[in-house]
Amino acid sequence: MGWSRGSPCALGERSDPGEQGEQGEYGKEGAGMSGSRVGFIGLGNMGGRITRRIVDGGHPVLGFDLDASRAAAVGATPAASIAEVVEGSDVVLLSLPDSKAVEAVVLGDGGVLAASRTGQVVVDLSTAAPSSTVKLHAALAERGVEYLDAGVSGGAAAAEKGTLTIMAGGSKAALERLDALFGTFAAKVFHMGDSGAGHTAKLLNNFLNAVSLAATAEVMVAGRKAGLDLKVLLDVLNASSGVNFATLNRFPRIIEGDYLEGGLTGALMMKDVVLYVDHLHTLGVPSLNASGPLASFGLANGTGYADMISNRVVDAIGDISGGVRLYDEPQS
Repeated sequence: MGWSRGSPCALGERSDPGEQGEQGEYGKEGAGMSGSRVGFIGLGNMGGRITRRIVDGGHPVLGFDLDASRAAAVGATPAASIAEVVEGSDVVLLSLPDSKAVEAVVLGDGGVLAASRTGQVVVDLSTAAPSSTVKLHAALAERGVEYLDAGVSGGAAAAEKGTLTIMAGGSKAALERLDALFGTFAAKVFHMGDSGAGHTAKLLNNFLNAVSLAATAEVMVAGRKAGLDLKVLLDVLNASSGVNFATLNRFPRIIEGDYLEGGLTGALMMKDVVLYVDHLHTLGVPSLNASGPLASFGLANGTGYADMISNRVVDAIGDISGGVRLYDEPQS
């Protein structure tokens, strides 16, 4: 079941931060949060942007990241440890690179599980393996803690605008309790089912994203080599059956030399595709279309683009096509 802004059963309809009162010090009641205190662990590309939205929405955040400077940079009150975040919060959000990192943060010494208490809610916004999610859900449930797997989609731009989509697994009641919090950074929230369902939906979505990005990159390089006007080509694709998120939102910027830096890296995109393949194996479904994005992002990661935004896959394909770029670089 899904909720969207403006519907009668909307979860977290956003309001103007200016209408919510001035931001108080950490620990004071946040608007619409019934006094719940918010903690955030993992303040990188996505976590930092989401934290900034939460803070600007009037909800003080206690934050922790391995890079200690990040908390203050996004408006959070810095915490010295994971345990300090958990002990000082009622709702704890995680935004971490993968299941290995999530398990270390939750199950490790001084981690979320050890510091948790009955009645808390832990929300994992990461892209993680559903099997790991179910295991963590069970471990936290023994301590009376709700664990929601809440994958987010929309990228860095949507995070900054507060228009992310959330696909969540776990308790529907716990999800609904967080409507005001989610409303600061998400436009749509979907309850997908039991624990692991949110992360399953995220893997399926990310795989389609990987396919469309890799395939569109290949098409655009071919269009450039064929001498087509790429703006007109995109107009054709966006008015035809080949339209997709990449043609609509990525390549109109890329052909101008703007790669939309700050989003999902090539290495993380490859991780997501591998997680998808692994999960389909557990479901008994053949991953017949995985070879394309695995090859494309494998190429990009092996030729120096792993830590750059995944949109750079078009440059990797361009490199092996004779040094093609989709735009004319300025002459020095």
